[in-house]
Amino acid sequence: MYGLQCHKRFYLNRFHKELANPLDERSEAVFQSGTDAGLLAQQLFPNGVNAQGEESWICQKTVENTAKLLEDNEVIYEAAFMFNEVICAVDILVRKGDAYYAFEVKSTNGIKSQHIEDAALQYYVLSNCGLNLKDFSIIHFDREYVRVGDINIEQLFKAESILEDVLAKQGFIAKNISDLKKLIQLKRIPDIEMGNHCNNPYPCNFSNYCNSLVERIEEETRVLNNSIQVDKPAWLQYTANIKYPLFFFDFETIQYGVPQFNFSSPYQQIPFQYSLHVLLEPNAKLIHSAYLGDGINDPRPALIEQMIRDLGSNGSIITWNMTFEKSAIKKLAENFPDYQEELIAIHDRIVDLMPPFRPNRIVYSEAFEGRYSIKKVLPVMVPDLSYENLSIQEGGTASFRYGQMAEMPEDKREQLRKDLLDYCHLDTLAMVKIWECVKGETD
Repeated sequence: MYGLQCHKRFYLNRFHKELANPLDERSEAVFQSGTDAGLLAQQLFPNGVNAQGEESWICQKTVENTAKLLEDNEVIYEAAFMFNEVICAVDILVRKGDAYYAFEVKSTNGIKSQHIEDAALQYYVLSNCGLNLKDFSIIHFDREYVRVGDINIEQLFKAESILEDVLAKQGFIAKNISDLKKLIQLKRIPDIEMGNHCNNPYPCNFSNYCNSLVERIEEETRVLNNSIQVDKPAWLQYTANIKYPLFFFDFETIQYGVPQFNFSSPYQQIPFQYSLHVLLEPNAKLIHSAYLGDGINDPRPALIEQMIRDLGSNGSIITWNMTFEKSAIKKLAENFPDYQEELIAIHDRIVDLMPPFRPNRIVYSEAFEGRYSIKKVLPVMVPDLSYENLSIQEGGTASFRYGQMAEMPEDKREQLRKDLLDYCHLDTLAMVKIWECVKGETD
């Protein structure tokens, strides 16, 4: 699979593992979530035996164990086979009579193209080892599943046959195995430039090494013009329906593959935090409030109640990229129908501050470099504010760290709470300052 993404990644992984990026906590968590999903899915086919045993990796010993287990077991986990010098293992192998059915478990809400290629390689090996393989399926989370009470394994997972797609890729697999074997014989690192493939389908774990090889050409530094241009009539037209009091609002959310709380689905965005800055009228004193869950219990019920109180019933709720907040609030209304009327009323008051900053729109600066994320706009418009000194500087880290909160000792948990509050606070304060900056240009 590395070879299909990039020959250089394949070669480095085989011969120069020492050049790989350090394995960070977030990457480890991703790997662990995949492992956890695989173990959970084994409950769909209970009483199986694991061919991997105590081995850390799938290896020749696993292949030998599998050969022995095939004789007397109807369900084998991590069944490993080798053909044409290629070794692979399938998550769950089920025997019915003299026929076998293979299942790969993916901790996703659907089947992706790389899953087909992965399974096609496994089918190539298993079928050429003489296994009477009748079907090959991907087991993934069912995005429609909603947890109520204990997890229902039968409903959480969904199995889909991909046999037809796998069979169509057998020639492709054989050719790529041949190509990668030739690559091994070259005894040199392939000369491949960085590009879109570096993150497709997954971020490459040798990106630090490849970045270090990029030629640094000494050239005159291009100085970007930080001046800000505002189309005043267009700004006034865009903001004509924005009414005081103004509520500058931002969510942080977390996604769990296996739903942790009632009334939630696989990988649903679960709001666990928000920050709110309020301007009751122009030039009024800024009011701030915030909510943050405890990292253990479902944060949504208390968040909803405080949010309804904080946002009141009138005034514009200003966000940056309102699609995110609107979709989260609609889901809250769906999951908690007792609050539906109030939540939909909040949903309908939300406006978006981001569109005027899109390229060639209402507010422009060369220093935006064609981008319009709040982290790109803020340092240009309000140089005194910055995310650089915060322990948490982007939403992905906030979500990941919140997911660790429950396992932390008390002192670290309190520090994390402060870091999360500081980060989300700046997100909404940034909107206030950007609003004031443009308003100052147009008054």
